[in-house]
Amino acid sequence: MADDDGKRGTMLTLGPIAFAAPAVLIALVALPVIYWLLRVTPPAPRLLRFPAVRLLADLVAREEMPRRTPWWLLLLRLLIGLLIIIGLARPLLNATEALPGSGPILIVVDNGWAAARDWPSRQTMTQDVIARAERQGRSVRLLATAPTMTGDPPAVSGLLRPAEARAAVDALVPLPWAPDREAALASLEDLSADGSVYSVWLSDGLDGPATAAFAQRLQRLGALEVLRPPASGAANLLRPPSQNGADLVARVVRADAGPATSMAVRLLAEDGRTLARREGLFAAGETTLDLSFDLPVELRNEAARMVVENQSTAGAVVLMDERWQRRSVGVVDAGGGREAQPLLSELHYIERALEPFSEIRRGTIEDLLAAGVTILILPDLGALSATEVVALEAWMSTGGVLLRFAGPLLASNPDGLTPVRLRVGDRALSGPLSWTEPMPLATFEPGTPLDGLAVPDDVRIRRQVLAEPSLDLAEKTWARLIDGTPLVTAAPRPAGDGGDGGWLVLVHTAAGPDWSNLPLSGLYVEMLRRIVALSTGIRSEARETILDPLVALDGFGRLTPPPVAAAPIRSGDLSETAIGPRHPPGFYGREDSRLALNMGDRVTELRPLPNLPDGVLVGDYRPRGEVDLMPWLLAVALGLVAVDLIIALALRGMLARSWRRRPAAVGALCVAIAGGAMPLDARADDAFALRAANEVHLAYVETGVPHADEISRSGLDGLAAVLRARTAVEAAGTIGVNPATDELAFFPLLYWRVTAEHPDLSATTIERLNAFLRNGGTLLFDTADEGLSGGLSGAGPGNQRLRALIDGLDVPPLQPVPPDHVLTRSFYLLQDFPGRHTGGTLWVEATDERVNDGVSSVIIGSNDWASAWAIDTSGRPSHPVVPGGERQREMAFRFGVNLTMYALTGNYKSDQVHVPAILERLGQ
Repeated sequence: MADDDGKRGTMLTLGPIAFAAPAVLIALVALPVIYWLLRVTPPAPRLLRFPAVRLLADLVAREEMPRRTPWWLLLLRLLIGLLIIIGLARPLLNATEALPGSGPILIVVDNGWAAARDWPSRQTMTQDVIARAERQGRSVRLLATAPTMTGDPPAVSGLLRPAEARAAVDALVPLPWAPDREAALASLEDLSADGSVYSVWLSDGLDGPATAAFAQRLQRLGALEVLRPPASGAANLLRPPSQNGADLVARVVRADAGPATSMAVRLLAEDGRTLARREGLFAAGETTLDLSFDLPVELRNEAARMVVENQSTAGAVVLMDERWQRRSVGVVDAGGGREAQPLLSELHYIERALEPFSEIRRGTIEDLLAAGVTILILPDLGALSATEVVALEAWMSTGGVLLRFAGPLLASNPDGLTPVRLRVGDRALSGPLSWTEPMPLATFEPGTPLDGLAVPDDVRIRRQVLAEPSLDLAEKTWARLIDGTPLVTAAPRPAGDGGDGGWLVLVHTAAGPDWSNLPLSGLYVEMLRRIVALSTGIRSEARETILDPLVALDGFGRLTPPPVAAAPIRSGDLSETAIGPRHPPGFYGREDSRLALNMGDRVTELRPLPNLPDGVLVGDYRPRGEVDLMPWLLAVALGLVAVDLIIALALRGMLARSWRRRPAAVGALCVAIAGGAMPLDARADDAFALRAANEVHLAYVETGVPHADEISRSGLDGLAAVLRARTAVEAAGTIGVNPATDELAFFPLLYWRVTAEHPDLSATTIERLNAFLRNGGTLLFDTADEGLSGGLSGAGPGNQRLRALIDGLDVPPLQPVPPDHVLTRSFYLLQDFPGRHTGGTLWVEATDERVNDGVSSVIIGSNDWASAWAIDTSGRPSHPVVPGGERQREMAFRFGVNLTMYALTGNYKSDQVHVPAILERLGQ
């Protein structure tokens, strides 16, 4: 498609008002003609009564002259014509200036993780640029700077018409990795255009590789305008939490060291419950904020993710695996009576090393195994009984880790519960009868859990228990002295039924300072911490494993199925894996043992966008204040037409006679005329009740947000068409209801689209909704892609608004839809419930089927079903669905059918499950 300058429109500007279609103003020359046509009003017809004799008696032949239209009515009609002409000329108040240049418009969009913070503002601004290009008759190119979901690098689109550009922008979503401006720069190298290109770069406000070169290349194409969010609106990054003693410390990073700003971080459980919330203040001029979480072990071990409040981005979410759990460590205590002198007790040094990151429990072997500890530490306390050995072997076969320390008792009487065979007696490396000096440690064996720990120069081993030489001794050795003798040996235990096997680890020296100064060093703490970490399932093997992608974060920080390009990761490479289409942030491994890959690990530094070249226009995403006056002018013209009609009837005498004879009919006519210019919710209650009661209608809650209500209406229209085509439900259409004034009893199900701009509910509205729920009605709340997992605990603006909105409503306890729920088989067999988006959790009432016929009174989700169902006037889909395309739209329609049948029939399908048992009982 080539640019055609001759077809480009030119706006006419008159002060603060500009006309997008000034050619229509030529019609103003027709106003004088309209004036002459409107001057004459035909005389009112006379009323002649029968019989005919009376007609002849009253008939008087006289000449009648046409009556002139009153000047004020003539002025009213001219005003109507003037408003219509000016309205069709598309007047714009505070219109933005025309885009410079003579070539196409290049729209560059940073659609990486940081762009999700204010994505609606970016889409609005992009549509504004497209509208300006359309008014000038210019074509559009689109460049998204993040690699695609399939792993393709950024590429410039071909020339698009404005309508095509709008559809492409609607399909664009933020992705959970950083933009690749180097690849975007390469895609611009061969770009050529007729005339100078005007580029609009909607940046994420962050610096990155090749940013300056990218801006310079755009400027060489023509004029460049860069939009970036203000410092308060830029995305923040959440680092994975560190451990400070028993506390988890979350660090939030911002790019711009601006004024003091408050920030809150929440710790969430797997089901979305908020376990803790901490709020802090970025100090002026500071870019980091640390927030500490001090929680009981039970709550901390439930933590599944951390999120920055009010920021739905992949960088504002940290997924937490077992590495952040505080494990229960059992320390076997034989009651040696040395508590009065703790520095002489081996238990003292073990506990001091473990306390910062573990919960320590003392007791006998039997008591600790019954308490469900994941790791057991056994100092040198004497020989084990046969019963204890059997119990420990069984416990290790289910994944338990047993850590033993040597000492005089084990040296003199070694038992069979050791990873290697031991020699009787110990080896003294110091003393009057020894020819050797205390020995330092060698570098830890590569590929073992201790690999990578730094060995202090001052750690010395004075006594140790030696291992008998064997063929597999080297494989079982994790640490050695510099003479090659083992210091730490370990062996995996065979797995029992239902899980992985555990480990048996032996430290060939004492747990206290009697045999070495190792317990007095920091290395002792790190070694114990690494060994305790063996109780995490994915790291239960020293060898490298393959971690398959389980779930991934999307650009908004929600858990979704992995993209098609996602690939497995080697466990040893996880810490160095770069985030991108092949390795998106998310969980990898197995369901019972998974590791998290987080954006906060990979972004080394967050810097604001650098200074741009001279001549670049810099703006932000705030609305430009442009107002399209055409709808307002045409609405006023329509109202004046209604007034003119009433006046015309009155002047001709028809209104007065009709009022005397049929006042009700005239009143209805006036109401009908006024209703043409009034909002839809100004309707007669009786007419609404008759319409709702006589036919089946799908209903949605009118929110007062025009865009959201239009999506709800068109979405239910599309679902109604599918119901008529596929089921016995004869859905007559869609009705929007105002819960504050309309009767809700006619509708078994109300669709409620929740947006961040949703107004508060009045006390009367809440009472009416509670009555609706008590009488068997169902409310479907759709937060339309705002929450991480939907429900009342999602992090998006829609979920947060939902929590405030339903305060006071009788919302029952909720649960994710079980696999055998009636909603999964009320018409189609389903297990997923996608909409325009997928991955959100659908929540239903946690109740039995005897309540409300088994129908949940409240259903909550976040997949934006109305947008997936929505159709335009020609019956075509109005919005793209991602990532599954038309197959996903079909599944969304199937969910809508199931939902409608569920609301209409209750637990009918659930009863079918019991048919065999019922028939059997009848046969008896």
